[in-house]
Amino acid sequence: MKIQNMFQKDINRDINGVIKVAQDDEQSLVQELGEYIITKELRRHFNTFFDNYSKAIDHPTDKIGVWISGFFGSGKSHFLKMLSYLLSNAKVGDRTAVDFFKDKFDDPMMYATVVRCTNIPTESILFNIDIEGPINKDKTAVLRVFAKVFYNHLGFYGEDLKIAKLERFVDKQGKTEAFRRAFEEVNSATWLESRSSYAFFEDDIVSVLQSVLGMSEIAARNWFNGEENTDMSIKQLVEEIKSYVDGKGKDFRLLFCVDEVGQYIGDDGDLMINLQSIVEEVGSKCRGKVWVMVTSQEAIDSVVKISGDDFSKIQGRFNTRLSLSSASVDEVIKKRILEKTEDADRLLRLVYDKEHAVLKNLFTFNNSVMDIKGYADSAEFSSTYPFVPYQFIIIQKVLAEIRKHGNAGKHLSGGERSMLSGFQEAAQKVQGQDENTIVPFAQFYDTVHTFLESPIRRVIDRSQTAADKHDGLEQRDVSVLKLLYLVRYIDDIKANIDNIAILMVDDIRTDKINLRREIASSLERLVAQNYVARHGDTYSFLTDEEQDIAIDIRNTAVDSGTIVASIGQTIFSEIYPAKKYKYNKYDFPYDQYIDETLVGAATGGVRLRFVTVASDYYNAPEAKLIMDSQANNEAIVLLSSAVQYFEELETAAKIRKYIKQKNVSQLSESIQDIIRKRQAQARILEESAKKQIEKAIVDGIFFVYGEKVDIKYGEARSKLDEALKQLIESVYSKLNLVNVFRESDADILQVLNGEMEQVGFAGHGANNEFALNEVSQWLEERYISHVPVSMGDVQRRYQAIPYGWREVDIAAIIARLIVSQKIEIRYGGAVVSKDDRNLVGYLRKKSEIDKANVSRRIAPSEELMRKSITFLRNWLGQMGIPEDEDGLINFVKDTLEPKLAHYEKLIDEYNHDRYPQKDVVTTARDLIRDILSQKRDNVALLTRLMARQDDLYDSSEDMEEVETFFKSQRVIFDAARQLERDLQNEGEYFVTDADATEKIKEISSILEMAKPYARIKDLTDLMQGVKTAYGMLLAQKKEEVLGIITQCMGDVHTLAGVKANAEVRKSDDRFVEYKKKVANATSLTVLDAMITQLLNYKDQVCKRIETILHETPAPYGAGGEQPKPQKIAQIRRYDVFPVRRLTSREDVEQYLDGIRKKLYATLEANDGIQIN
Repeated sequence: MKIQNMFQKDINRDINGVIKVAQDDEQSLVQELGEYIITKELRRHFNTFFDNYSKAIDHPTDKIGVWISGFFGSGKSHFLKMLSYLLSNAKVGDRTAVDFFKDKFDDPMMYATVVRCTNIPTESILFNIDIEGPINKDKTAVLRVFAKVFYNHLGFYGEDLKIAKLERFVDKQGKTEAFRRAFEEVNSATWLESRSSYAFFEDDIVSVLQSVLGMSEIAARNWFNGEENTDMSIKQLVEEIKSYVDGKGKDFRLLFCVDEVGQYIGDDGDLMINLQSIVEEVGSKCRGKVWVMVTSQEAIDSVVKISGDDFSKIQGRFNTRLSLSSASVDEVIKKRILEKTEDADRLLRLVYDKEHAVLKNLFTFNNSVMDIKGYADSAEFSSTYPFVPYQFIIIQKVLAEIRKHGNAGKHLSGGERSMLSGFQEAAQKVQGQDENTIVPFAQFYDTVHTFLESPIRRVIDRSQTAADKHDGLEQRDVSVLKLLYLVRYIDDIKANIDNIAILMVDDIRTDKINLRREIASSLERLVAQNYVARHGDTYSFLTDEEQDIAIDIRNTAVDSGTIVASIGQTIFSEIYPAKKYKYNKYDFPYDQYIDETLVGAATGGVRLRFVTVASDYYNAPEAKLIMDSQANNEAIVLLSSAVQYFEELETAAKIRKYIKQKNVSQLSESIQDIIRKRQAQARILEESAKKQIEKAIVDGIFFVYGEKVDIKYGEARSKLDEALKQLIESVYSKLNLVNVFRESDADILQVLNGEMEQVGFAGHGANNEFALNEVSQWLEERYISHVPVSMGDVQRRYQAIPYGWREVDIAAIIARLIVSQKIEIRYGGAVVSKDDRNLVGYLRKKSEIDKANVSRRIAPSEELMRKSITFLRNWLGQMGIPEDEDGLINFVKDTLEPKLAHYEKLIDEYNHDRYPQKDVVTTARDLIRDILSQKRDNVALLTRLMARQDDLYDSSEDMEEVETFFKSQRVIFDAARQLERDLQNEGEYFVTDADATEKIKEISSILEMAKPYARIKDLTDLMQGVKTAYGMLLAQKKEEVLGIITQCMGDVHTLAGVKANAEVRKSDDRFVEYKKKVANATSLTVLDAMITQLLNYKDQVCKRIETILHETPAPYGAGGEQPKPQKIAQIRRYDVFPVRRLTSREDVEQYLDGIRKKLYATLEANDGIQIN
């Protein structure tokens, strides 16, 4: 069946695609009213409006403002026009307006409300304010437009308020007909024909004013030539309106139906307030008899930016707010244009049932929004055929975007009005085809091209000319270019090859794969001819200016090295950023190469190399790639040349370089806009290039360590992981010799302590058996070759190819060899014990490993071991001597080192006193030192031990008495030495005690003996005897000192008499303190010194007392002179009577004679002697 025969209504009939409120010819009105579709959305709006309008019939209201909003093409003007005709119930043809709507409302109650409203006498003033309004808009422009259309409606000349006011005045006088007849008589033309040019008929009008209104000629000419005030206030206009309405009867209604108010007001707040004030005054004065209904592209709160009370007032004036959308545009188009006959509907449903799988595949979009889709079922297929559901959604957006981005396109509507004609014209193009035909989306270009700006049409026309001449383009290319223009600003569908192919489908039987191939070829030609730009996997239409810039960008030269570097950056920073490859417990660093360039620092291990199409290496024979991959320990990835990653990055680089060379700020705004888009394109290309590079990796060819490999993984990262895995396993062929892993210093310590030993079957490689053998054998070879080996050498060798072991695992293997006594570590020439706390650091620390030497261990002979063990058992009297080398060596060290420390400590004690046999301790210390001097070499240590065994026996024997002395006798020795020191200055006190003196001498003799050990026991009794004798002498001395204190106190009291009481009390206190000191004294010397102190103090007190006594006046002598003071010598009793033992009468006489002489001598020089 041909498509033109499928429709209920003739597809070629004349349809008014755009509704104009001023278009009122009968034919247009009949079609508009007859074919008006009340969609679900419109049904809701009709219900809201008539509900509010009908209430005002019974209840006067000031809520008479209606705001109808909706974007271009939403049908708001059509809706307003229908309301205007319905409410005025105008007769169109032979039917009333409401009769056209009889079957359009499915709700009888709703239709009854409409009928009731239309039965009320109503006049409607329907106008487009954008057309009727003045070009120069001031604050009262809206008011003047309302006045103009109102006066026009009354039959007056509203274009000029001066004339309109004159006509209104004449009419009120009831002289309109007389005025018109009089004018025609003097002018020969009618007043209605001439009033627009009244300025040319001054004499005629003056004559008529005189004859009809009775004005004088002067008054008439003054009116004609005067500056008549044409201004009118809102109040005046509303009073005129109210007067007119009231004159029509109580039920009469007047409607102001104003189209495009939003467009006329724009962002002028004053005009909006002017409109609000008119509506407010009309509502207040006319109370529901006059309504103001307006349309706007946007909601009331979006037209102008007004805040506060003014905005609230505006909203209050337009209580009825109806917002129309284009959501039901498909419903309108389906009913007005695409509604099918029964036969066509049946046929199309059969076609869908047969081809639904094909149709689903044809219209499955890539990365589109959810509502962009194909047919849901057979009913939808039939109702939309020959179109596809997605086209209803996309074409609205296309028309809206065309209007937004081009001045000429502003005449387009995106709703059902212009879409009606668009779908009709597109259907007409295929009306001769059968039921397999689909209208391709590009077909809609022809329905809008006349509205497009000339630069756009010029591009399409130029491409058509090129295609006609076969000059680089083909006919299909032009259709693709048209399509790309239509979707240029649409984000809902990405303009990639898959989606473009879907949009170009024109037949149900289309082979999608072949179509995709043809589209790809068209796009390549369009890009090559600069009609289209490529942005990753998407494409865009280019204008003339964009094409010029595209040519300049294409001719911009960029260095391929820059692009290759960018590829490397993308791969190693984004696609595969890891700097190390994790293989089990291992982290292998790898060198990163892009072509022949190293990215980052070299590690000296394996390589991962990517080869781009820019490299000469790309076309090298496979044999060379295989050979090089093995020679360089690398995995080579030959990036697929079928993917355009290089071209995308090259284009992006050219764009950035081109822009960098331009002084963008000095260019025109249009060029700046293009450059901004090109910058965005560069970003998109770079982002796309990442995906393309990933695909180039996935589709690339892999060479791994001498083999071409086929990796079956899907994504780029997985393939690269597998390539590196194979490379690691191939290059590090001995990696798996280590199968037990360590993680920390703590693990190494446990190995050294023998705590992590694991049992395994010998010869199977368990527990790192093969790794231990490998290292042990190499160290043996080094030893035989006399090549020194450091721990650093070991670490570097076994971390490198072909081992690749971890540093901590290598340290653990060496630790196990140390524990098994196969090797030894020397640091600073000394063998390091496995118990040395620094050993782990020597095995692992980078600062230490090159200082630590690793060598095969030389074990002592069995005979030396046996003799050493036997000696130690005998020497120490101990049976539990270790029989393994390490155990024995440690035992020797653990035995001798504490002894050495002990002897060193003893020698320190000799610094405190002259203890006996220091030489024996020094000899013992030197002996132990000599043996331990060989502790760095196990063999030497045991050899020296056996060489000095006799010395050790002798030393042990000699040290027995010394050890006993320091353990049990030293305390007595120290006490005797202290007593000796205490009596050093007090020996003369014992001159009368022969027994005590003899004991003191004996103590000193014992202390000076070379080996006093046998006599130490006698020191206790000797010290006790001396201490007893000393105690007796101390008691006698205390008694003597106390007697002196008593005598001193008596002397002071005698001298003072009853005077100098203060000095007496003070001295008494001091003497009491001396008594306390005597009681606590423990030294004879101290007591003797105290005597001197007492006597000196007593002399000082007596001198002070004598001074006080002499201050008392004495009686004058006979001659009246004051007596001369006497000279009294002060002598201490101790000086006069020295201590001495008297044994005979002669001794007594001599002693007394000495006293006598001393006293006589003193008296000769003084008046008297005071013995203290």
